Amino acid sequence: MTDPRTIHPKLDPDVQHQPEPGLETRMQPQADIGLESYKGSGRLAGRKALITGGDSGIGAAVAIAYAREGADVAIAYLPSEQPDADRIIAAIEDAGQKAFAFPGDVQDAHHCQELVDKAADALGGLDILVNNASRQIWHEGIENIPDEEFEKTMRTNLFGNFRVTKQAMKYLEPGASIIFTSSIQAYEPSDTLLDYAMTKAAMNNLSKGLATQLTPKGIRVNAVAPGPVWTVLQPTDGQPPEKLDGFGQHTPLGRAGHPVELAGAYVFLASDEASYVSGETLGVTGGTPTP
Repeated sequence: MTDPRTIHPKLDPDVQHQPEPGLETRMQPQADIGLESYKGSGRLAGRKALITGGDSGIGAAVAIAYAREGADVAIAYLPSEQPDADRIIAAIEDAGQKAFAFPGDVQDAHHCQELVDKAADALGGLDILVNNASRQIWHEGIENIPDEEFEKTMRTNLFGNFRVTKQAMKYLEPGASIIFTSSIQAYEPSDTLLDYAMTKAAMNNLSKGLATQLTPKGIRVNAVAPGPVWTVLQPTDGQPPEKLDGFGQHTPLGRAGHPVELAGAYVFLASDEASYVSGETLGVTGGTPTP
């Protein structure tokens, strides 16, 4: 047995900052995305997955896990994140799977359509969609959230997820799986993350509404709600600098999560093991209860 309090090191990062969107490879300490720790067992053999925000953090951990479970994987990311994306593409290919990388911004409607079409063409189809790309910027008080910042968060987290999913319906057939990355913020919004938290609540609601629409057609839709996870979102103005000290140590497990600890949830929801699961939100929160 392994004690979940100590299976991964307790993070206590120094105050650090990168311009948005940042690079995971420049974070200290490095997050565990599964490069050395995730071992696959063929649970997704023959599947074809598209993961937005697949260059770093949770998206990167899912991409690595999917490849090691036998899936071909396409990742989407911002052009400035290319160094992070390169190591994930290498990890997918090292697992013996086909990889496809497509940089761009999901705020752009045309890019969302092109992304899905090119990913499906490169992989020879599409049967898993992970809507993971998100923007998180903290602000002190609603009056200090600039309209243009609010709109960027809405266009990334909501418009982008909606448009990518809508375009993917051209390719998804019975047996396919759609997974959204929600957040504990959907249930317990921080006072400095009002706009981000509302998008995560909306994403959670979208996944459940879409499940009622698509489950009768044989397409399952679910969400994962992470708690505090050490990703590049945190030091790129995703948290006030003082909150990096002791990040995630308020959870019942006493520590923040590493991205690799989320990967299994996404593998489960994409696999046939979850054949009777749709419309569910799976919390991976370090022990913090969700409704």
